[in-house]
Amino acid sequence: MTLKRQLFIASLLMLLIPWAGLQFVLELDQALRNQAARQLQGQAERVAGLAAEQLGDSTAINAGAPVIYANLLSRTPNLDGYGDDWPGYDEEETGQQWQSTQQLTDSNAAEVSWQAAVNHSHLYLLVRVSGRAAEFFNPGNPDRPHDQIQLYFIDDNQATRRFIRPQAPGAINAIEPGDEGSTDYRISGFWQAVSNGYQAELRIPRPAPSARFGFQVTWPGAEAKATGEEGPIAGHAPAKLVTRMPSLENRLATMIAPGQGAWVLEPDGWVIARQQKSSESDEPEFDSLSPLQILERISLNGLRALVRFYQPDPTLLDDEATRIEAGALPSPGLVRHRDGDPHMLVKQPLDDGRVLVLEESLDQLLALSGSTLGSVIARSVLLIIGLMLVLLGYASWLSWRITRLQRAVSATIDDDGRVLGSLPPARAKDELGDLSRQFSHMVDRLQGYTDYLESFSRRLSHELKTPVAVVRSSLDNLSHTSDPAGRASYIERARSATDRLSQILQGMSEAARLEQSLDHAEKETFDLADVVAQTTLAYQQLDPDHRIVYSGPTNSCSCLGSPELLVQLLDKLVDNARDFTPDQGRIEVRLRRNQGQLELSVFNEGSSLPDNLTSDIFSPFVSVRTGKQEGHLGQGLLIVRLIAEHHGGEVMATNESGGVRFTVVVPATSPRQGS
Repeated sequence: MTLKRQLFIASLLMLLIPWAGLQFVLELDQALRNQAARQLQGQAERVAGLAAEQLGDSTAINAGAPVIYANLLSRTPNLDGYGDDWPGYDEEETGQQWQSTQQLTDSNAAEVSWQAAVNHSHLYLLVRVSGRAAEFFNPGNPDRPHDQIQLYFIDDNQATRRFIRPQAPGAINAIEPGDEGSTDYRISGFWQAVSNGYQAELRIPRPAPSARFGFQVTWPGAEAKATGEEGPIAGHAPAKLVTRMPSLENRLATMIAPGQGAWVLEPDGWVIARQQKSSESDEPEFDSLSPLQILERISLNGLRALVRFYQPDPTLLDDEATRIEAGALPSPGLVRHRDGDPHMLVKQPLDDGRVLVLEESLDQLLALSGSTLGSVIARSVLLIIGLMLVLLGYASWLSWRITRLQRAVSATIDDDGRVLGSLPPARAKDELGDLSRQFSHMVDRLQGYTDYLESFSRRLSHELKTPVAVVRSSLDNLSHTSDPAGRASYIERARSATDRLSQILQGMSEAARLEQSLDHAEKETFDLADVVAQTTLAYQQLDPDHRIVYSGPTNSCSCLGSPELLVQLLDKLVDNARDFTPDQGRIEVRLRRNQGQLELSVFNEGSSLPDNLTSDIFSPFVSVRTGKQEGHLGQGLLIVRLIAEHHGGEVMATNESGGVRFTVVVPATSPRQGS
């Protein structure tokens, strides 16, 4: 098992602390919610009994019956036709939303919006018509079509109708039907032109609880219906008037506690009583809290948020709505107001089909007793101490292993940097075992590099001794002869030895410059097949004495590196092949793709390599040339190895039938991959 996995498993033990604490808190929250639901249900039964007494003989409205819902007004509105003192008139205010119908005419579409409200003994109606200008009643031509509002009152199957037909913007009164209809001053209001239409604000005697009321807006071209099951096209069919009951709301206020809310709903969901009390907060001011208390507050808020995350999804409840579907509310269950606060809700049906809805805020359910918190803290402390001991022992064991590895590494190298020996083998299969094996491999490589430096100095000394000896002997012989031919021979030998020394220094400088340039070479993604194919074509044109051919694809071989350096690598391999290939001999440049790698090889016909030099031939000052080529420094293949290693590859030499093949393997890349 790897060290990372061991540390991960050890770290997972720490998760037992928050997991155990969270499970305890969630269980406690569930228990508190169940207890709160039972207590709230009992309270709802008591409140329902008192609410039924307050309702008395009032009759519930059957589900599906037509209803006109009217809000309660806190004060008498000013009858000016503008309606800016009505709830919901401004879109940014809360209250009853505008109810609207649409009437189509031959030339345009008009929309009728309206609101209803009650205040004491009066019903107030605000009607807005948008999309058309009013055509007023002309007393001189009463048969001319005009805009009007028709009001309907049905009480004990006796229907009464009134008309609102203004002659101009301003104060209005209702007119009784008939050619000589008299004015009904009990119904008054104001007709006002507004943007894109007109608006009427009416005050009407409040219908009796058993009566029905409706209205209709008509204008020239509108095919409106007066009454009927479907109701008027632009208005509302006669229906029961429903509003909140202040006496019942006052009674509910005495029966609920802070943080609770109560609603009494008609069978169809219309709210006839609503009462809420905000939670009493005795929390101190933030400035008076100590840092520890602030931390406790933050922790408690975070715990509340976490508990809410694991609680069942609450049902959305619009506590300001005028109609609430009781069947869509859970009982008991969680609900959420539009402000985001969660509440526990229960329902209690009344005998007449009405429903009492009672809710309570859940903000205080996590205010646990001191003994419970003390138990949680004690369990957490014990668990933390146990885990600390486990982790301390594990950390001590890791420290002992690392110290042992450090001592073993220090014992392999002396103060002068000489490698004294190798590291003992490591048996562990984790990262520390891998590190020990890497150190052992590094020590072995350092030992090999030290041997290479020592052999390099010997090879360089051997290479320099011969030309230096030739120069010295030529100068000595030159001083002892006076024969012109002999002097010329000695001078030529000295010049050749000097050229040899120059070649040695130039080869060493070339390899050194190449190693320095590799550190600054920028890599890019390019097509190696295209580069090799074009370069081989140039070789064919420049060297007619050999048959140089290319075998491989001409594109789609992406490689990440430096094309200039790889061309230099190919130059060295081809130059080396020409030196060992007879005239009109075959030199093959081949490129192959093999398992995510690119194999670039150069084969030349000629003699084979000695078996003992197939790997050492890429070292400096190693050459197998004879005859005219003897004395070659062998730096070319060293440059090939350096370029191949710079591209993350390797180079090898193998004997094949009829010649030698030098192969360079580099990683292939995707064409999308950049440098």
